[in-house]
Amino acid sequence: MTVLLAEQRGGVRTLTLNRPDRRNALDRALWAALREQLAEIAAGAARAVVLTGAGGAFSAGADLSATADVEEFPDPAEEMRGINEVVRRLHELPVPTVAKVRGPAYGAGWNLALACDLVVAAPDARFCQIFTRRALSPDCGGSWVLPRLVGIQQAKRLTLLAEAIGAEEALALGLVTWVRPEPEIDAFTAELAERLAAGAPTALAQTKALLAAGADRTLDEALDAETRAQAVNLAGPDVLEAFAAFLEKREPVFPGANANSEAAAEM
Repeated sequence: MTVLLAEQRGGVRTLTLNRPDRRNALDRALWAALREQLAEIAAGAARAVVLTGAGGAFSAGADLSATADVEEFPDPAEEMRGINEVVRRLHELPVPTVAKVRGPAYGAGWNLALACDLVVAAPDARFCQIFTRRALSPDCGGSWVLPRLVGIQQAKRLTLLAEAIGAEEALALGLVTWVRPEPEIDAFTAELAERLAAGAPTALAQTKALLAAGADRTLDEALDAETRAQAVNLAGPDVLEAFAAFLEKREPVFPGANANSEAAAEM
């Protein structure tokens, strides 16, 4: 069975974690498949990404049955470095990303969803930083992203107690962008991804990079970074199309070339 399904429609690539018998728990094969897909997308294979899970679950987190034999993993740090590369690539993609969450998003699975730019949840979605229940500490970027989204006290509550929360509470905390009824979530996410894919690729990449780095910058540093980003935007073809569309009172149709990820990385 293919552990990761990849479907391309126009500029949108949908990646579906496909181990429904294990509630899409993440094993070595799935991490490797994600790493390969994200490398393709970063190289220009898509203009927006939807990450979701098969069979009514997003992901139950790491597949502990695959790690039960500790002798199979003589170097846990090396194992984590391979996983971290997936998380880093997802955070740093120059194209917009959307997590579509049904059912459980636990542990590493939840932190993959949080690595996406936007999160759409069904009413039955459940979220849990389950690590301490398994005598582990957060990984896959959870210790970095949670305090930035909810503040240090709520981050401590979610990680130390490992409580599961529902979609509406996640929405109230700012951990979910939208909650949509089950009959609407697929169409809503598809339309959202198409809107993102139709955007100006360079401007979207610059915006993502600026926001990702903004929390750790002074105002002067942020202003300098914005200046560099705007110079890149103004030198590209998307601005000409945007201005022409404004004058002609029509929607812009931006060139298909993806943004230069190196330029975005310099922000």
